[in-house]
Amino acid sequence: MKLDLQQIRKIGKIDLLAKQMVEGFITGLHKSPYHGFSVEFAEHRLYNTGESTRNIDWKVFARTDRLFTKRYEEETNLRCFLLIDNSSSMYYPVDNFGKITFSVMSSAALAYLLQKQRDAVGLCTFSDHIENQTQVKSTGAHLNKLFIHLQHMLDSRQVSKRTSVASVLHEIANKIRKRSLVIIFSDMFDNQHNIDQLITALHHLKHNQHEVLLFHVTDPRTEYEFDFEERPYEFIDLETNEKLRLQPSQIRERYRKEMKKYYYDLKLRCGQFKIDFIEADINQDFNKILTAYLIKRAKMK
Repeated sequence: MKLDLQQIRKIGKIDLLAKQMVEGFITGLHKSPYHGFSVEFAEHRLYNTGESTRNIDWKVFARTDRLFTKRYEEETNLRCFLLIDNSSSMYYPVDNFGKITFSVMSSAALAYLLQKQRDAVGLCTFSDHIENQTQVKSTGAHLNKLFIHLQHMLDSRQVSKRTSVASVLHEIANKIRKRSLVIIFSDMFDNQHNIDQLITALHHLKHNQHEVLLFHVTDPRTEYEFDFEERPYEFIDLETNEKLRLQPSQIRERYRKEMKKYYYDLKLRCGQFKIDFIEADINQDFNKILTAYLIKRAKMK
């Protein structure tokens, strides 16, 4: 499902949008991703007056003339941490704050899906430090708290904040005690000239037995292809406010070469450590995010 990033901030109501995204996605699947994910039959027990009749076993009633309900046992719940890079570079493009809006809405949809699967989910936002970190729970009340956090991010305005993905991931790796799925939304614009630091931090999570799903959130047309009209521009670094005046053709070829190498190295190194790397184009729909998660979830069963 593709949502207009410009309209999302005007519409608000992140909980309703997340539900709409997930239910629209599920409707489009030939097979429900919930099948086999959440619960397994455990035993029968006598029906108590006033209980819901939903789980009454009518076949047993036909044989015994007594009401029994099916008791279910939850499978071992998945623990999931949603990590959102909230640094200034994520508020690009400035006309719709596309990268942070895409990340927030994707996280909201995943949180809704996780809770519906009775999985526990927590949220962590960061820039050059951890800004907010919630508990990891599977209740409806907790989901509502996550939506409030995400809504606040959606309504916030950009402020000048640098990023330090590597140091934050090391800190997160040290804090998470139980094996979990860690889902990261970031443009990974943190010391591109020393990719080893990023990979070492990601490997720290893997070394601690966590599964890692990295959504590399970008606007490929401008951030990868440097596709700007041929006229004078003033380019501003959103994290340092450094300014540079030039025409795109002056640096386009070199820029593309450097970015292609960086993206290639990041993707290759993630693959070497079995870290799922998904190119999250903010101009595409959200179904790719949900599909990637479900594939990962199925592999972890």
